[in-house]
Amino acid sequence: MMVLGPRHARSWLFTPADRPERYPRGDRPGADAVVLDLEDAVAPGRKALARDHLTRRNAGDLPVWVRINDRASDHWRDDLDAVADLPALAGVMLPKAERPEHIAATAALLPPGTPVVALVETSLGIENAFAIACETATFALAFGVADFGRETGMGDAPEAWAYPRTRLVIASRAAGLRGPIDGPTLRLDDLTAVRAEADGSRAGGFTGKLCVHPAQIAPVNAAYGPAPERIDWARRVLEQAAHSDGAAVRVDGEMIDRPRLEHARDLLEFAALMET
Repeated sequence: MMVLGPRHARSWLFTPADRPERYPRGDRPGADAVVLDLEDAVAPGRKALARDHLTRRNAGDLPVWVRINDRASDHWRDDLDAVADLPALAGVMLPKAERPEHIAATAALLPPGTPVVALVETSLGIENAFAIACETATFALAFGVADFGRETGMGDAPEAWAYPRTRLVIASRAAGLRGPIDGPTLRLDDLTAVRAEADGSRAGGFTGKLCVHPAQIAPVNAAYGPAPERIDWARRVLEQAAHSDGAAVRVDGEMIDRPRLEHARDLLEFAALMET
């Protein structure tokens, strides 16, 4: 299984931080990114235990992200104290991100340059998405669909979710970030639904998806990776463009101008990353 770096990571697997036997190992292929969870996956009475397990990791372990508790939580500062000294820390995920100050305050208690994924889960966070994305420490935006749905009362109709999803995509790209990371599919036994949701969010501009079970990794990676037919199309585009002296070309009945040419190059760059 090919594992990509954070910039291109497709699958982001939550793993309870109080379950060290589930921590990633080098001999066990997994998600593109593993998020050891100190928040929702850990009962209040086990938070200290989870932090203790985290601190026992060493520099030889695979890098992980850590989802800490939110800025308003009593656990936020304790989580950061534990995470700040981890030698194999890829970055931090901050839930309930609603203002850029939440990201800045979190980053100030971490080693300089530590990336922060802002998990946007509220209406206020959606409305402040661009400001959050522009904060220096913000690496990416992620969508906390369960909490957002509970707060807003939105049902399953796709049109109800079009605005918050589009806002996260536009805010991310306008701020120069990778596309946002979609929330998880909570139906653990329905991998068809996982793939369908991932296909839909990719079509809407998302570039990855949170996972709550290892079985979700494969369909998520397949959905956000370049399909073989698209790679073939991109190669044909570049072959035709090589002889056009910069002019638009026709490929498979489609006019290929500069934006489509750049898209083809992006696809081949992504495909090359998956082969290395």
